[in-house]
Amino acid sequence: MNRNTMLARLSKNSEEWNFIVIGGGATGLGTAIEAASRGYRTLLLEQSDFAKGTSSRSTKLIHGGVRYLQQGNVALVLEALKERGLLLNNAPHLVHNLQFVVPIYDWWEGPFYGIGLKLYDMLGGRHGFGPSRILSKEKTIELIPTIEPEGLRGGIIYYDGQFDDARLAINLAQTAIEQSATAINYMKVTGLIKTKDIVSGVVAKDMETMAEYRLRAKSVINATGVFTDSIIRMDDPVAAPLIVPSQGVHIVLDKSFLPGDSAVMVPRAEDGRVLFATPWHNRVIVGTTDTPVDDIPLEPRPLASEIEFLIRHSARYLTKDPTPRDILSSFAGLRPLVNSGIKMDTAFISRDHMIHISRSGLVTSTGGKWTTYRKMAEDTIDQAATLVQLDERPSVTKDMHIHGYHKNSEMYGKLREYGSDAPAVQNIINENHRFMEPLHTNLETQAGEVIWAVRHEMARTVEDFLSRRTRALLLDARASMEIAPKVAELMAEELGRDEAWKHDQVVAYRNLAKGYLIYENRN
Repeated sequence: MNRNTMLARLSKNSEEWNFIVIGGGATGLGTAIEAASRGYRTLLLEQSDFAKGTSSRSTKLIHGGVRYLQQGNVALVLEALKERGLLLNNAPHLVHNLQFVVPIYDWWEGPFYGIGLKLYDMLGGRHGFGPSRILSKEKTIELIPTIEPEGLRGGIIYYDGQFDDARLAINLAQTAIEQSATAINYMKVTGLIKTKDIVSGVVAKDMETMAEYRLRAKSVINATGVFTDSIIRMDDPVAAPLIVPSQGVHIVLDKSFLPGDSAVMVPRAEDGRVLFATPWHNRVIVGTTDTPVDDIPLEPRPLASEIEFLIRHSARYLTKDPTPRDILSSFAGLRPLVNSGIKMDTAFISRDHMIHISRSGLVTSTGGKWTTYRKMAEDTIDQAATLVQLDERPSVTKDMHIHGYHKNSEMYGKLREYGSDAPAVQNIINENHRFMEPLHTNLETQAGEVIWAVRHEMARTVEDFLSRRTRALLLDARASMEIAPKVAELMAEELGRDEAWKHDQVVAYRNLAKGYLIYENRN
């Protein structure tokens, strides 16, 4: 996966694309795979890096959504559980089974949640990850040694999936390219082209060279998540907002706050929100809250009230009470919730995701969640291909292995998340003694991984590597700041950048990473 190769395709190709997909998050990448795998000529454009927005800021769960059962949305849960099973089969190097414990403190919680989770098991069917069951108080404490014992009656165990969202996004981009799609990051769509009032292409700017491209397509698909409305307004400046953004916030703690391999799920905190505490990359992620927001920045920041909520509730359910000093990193993600009160000209709605077709033919796919990205993509291409009268071709993605597929990637140790690429990554590490060096004692990353990311994963900035090719920014923001100069030096050698570039990259990254350090922001 090489950006220069992708750009060369644009320069040499003057033909009309079947589909231009705007947006390089889960929805856009899935849509590009869906289109390209059916044999349609497909181009994907992303204004920043792949998964820069919401798609790298999730709770890291591939799940059916227990809370949707409480809302009575059985159809959504059924679809998500099916897609959860497909993802485990197609990307076993990144998706794995995780056991959750629901602690029980009130007498009614056991039967109430127990019945709900049995229904969850039943809906999972052959795609289920394991049966739920009631736990004694002693067994609950055994699985969650740091659970608050006062008033604890027992627990319920159930199973869901966990993954690395940004790593999956990179593998999806590689899969799309392997299916003959062209995918380019740092290529911002600045306008739409219309022919006789029908959308027939886009104007795009290369954010590295500032070169402008006019690209034509039979269908343009808006898959930009929380930025959906900005693309819609290029088509119709007076269009009503389609998206109501909501912010989810997570804090990352040391493993000592939740030792073991089990996660904690509190279905209903004091204000009705769901709370998760999950082990991830030898850390603990606590989240998530839902807070309505008005602004939609590319780099959202946690609100002080959200951090306080997570600290307070972590202390309520864990014996080891976290303080702001204990937070290794914090991150916020904006969720593209669909404004259901809008009247639209043409719309196809499937569970919690929506496909909207404007009068000028702009196709918008929005809503949904990571777990159902493939189904969203399938529905989108079905509708878009029909709209522009392309040859009908069935979806083939249900059983398509995602790049890196490997059933036993644990054998690669620290490189396990690269899956089938791990031997090639190791070969690069072995090229040079410098590449074998660990970048930081608090992180598992080696210098050679920087070289791999530049050569084969289209990493263009220090942030790309530390935030999304590896997860250093989320795992330990302070440590990631310390190794930024080394990463910049390695990247500059590969990309042919000068000293000014290295300096600017380090300054920009450190300024960004400071926003992930809650304690420093309070002083």
